[in-house]
Amino acid sequence: MTEGIYILANDIVYDQLVALLNSIEANIGNKYAVSIIPYDDRLERVREEIKHRSNVEIFADTSAIKLWEEFSAQIWKAHPDAYKIWQEQGIPGVYRLGMHRRFCGFDGAFDKFIYLDADILVLNSLDYIFEQLNQNDFVVYDFQHKDLNHVYNANSNQLRDVFPQSRLDSEIFCAGFYAANKGLFDAEKRKYLLSKLQAGEAEILYKNAPDQTILNYMVMRSEIPSYNFSNHLPESQITGCCVTSPHFDERDNLVYDKGNRLTYLHYIGLSSKLFSRVCSGENIDFPYRETFLHYRYLHEPDKRPKFTTKPKAYNAPPSLTKRFLKKLGLKVGA
Repeated sequence: MTEGIYILANDIVYDQLVALLNSIEANIGNKYAVSIIPYDDRLERVREEIKHRSNVEIFADTSAIKLWEEFSAQIWKAHPDAYKIWQEQGIPGVYRLGMHRRFCGFDGAFDKFIYLDADILVLNSLDYIFEQLNQNDFVVYDFQHKDLNHVYNANSNQLRDVFPQSRLDSEIFCAGFYAANKGLFDAEKRKYLLSKLQAGEAEILYKNAPDQTILNYMVMRSEIPSYNFSNHLPESQITGCCVTSPHFDERDNLVYDKGNRLTYLHYIGLSSKLFSRVCSGENIDFPYRETFLHYRYLHEPDKRPKFTTKPKAYNAPPSLTKRFLKKLGLKVGA
């Protein structure tokens, strides 16, 4: 049985990808092969980076990529207004179609795999995640079940006819970190899911997180046995995982939640442009920045930005001048 890690990336998230790969190397070594699923064809810097990483390759199964893109497009065509809304917003076709390529892992080379978004750092062993796949086909470790609104259309009249509230309260998950066994969605299963969506259930999908809502639907509608560590670990052992949690401690290039070492830290909600600007020398502060910078420049400490000015908060409101110019339809600065 082969075990490995998939990461969805391209050159736009280059700085985050390097930090993630370095965090994997530093905290779990080269135990697992890594396959980078291309978000799109912008891979020049990615290809150059992985030349020096013997356990990392780019996912090259173009037939799997085509299959999942076409399947995802069919799903959204079944939605009552997704294409219309996206077109009105100037989005051609499916919103963030490349995000749906993460589903290629179900047809990839690894029998057991962990999928990671590029805006994650791995800070502890992943062995226990893989081991849980011996009991469950799908494994997560997050707290997305506390917020339905970013997974399904909470205003849909059909939602609770498809999934009872008890399942919505416990089974939904974040699509940025999950583990699964290969082959969960073969042609027959995809046909079944699409038939249900085309019969009207597509209404319950959440358009603003298109890949996340589809993955949740596929797992839950297929009644695949899933396991969320946040629902099973003793309270004293549970850790958070999101950069939005302000109480974590950074120590020795790791992150702790009430004394427990995080398995991973997800910089969810922070723009890739923010990381690019910081790595270009702009002194913008954001949560757990020191940990990110440590791993980003793990092998290039001389290239790490040296900040001399007072940091700006990443979420600082725009200045009065910028607000005024915006009203006039003008742009200023980055």
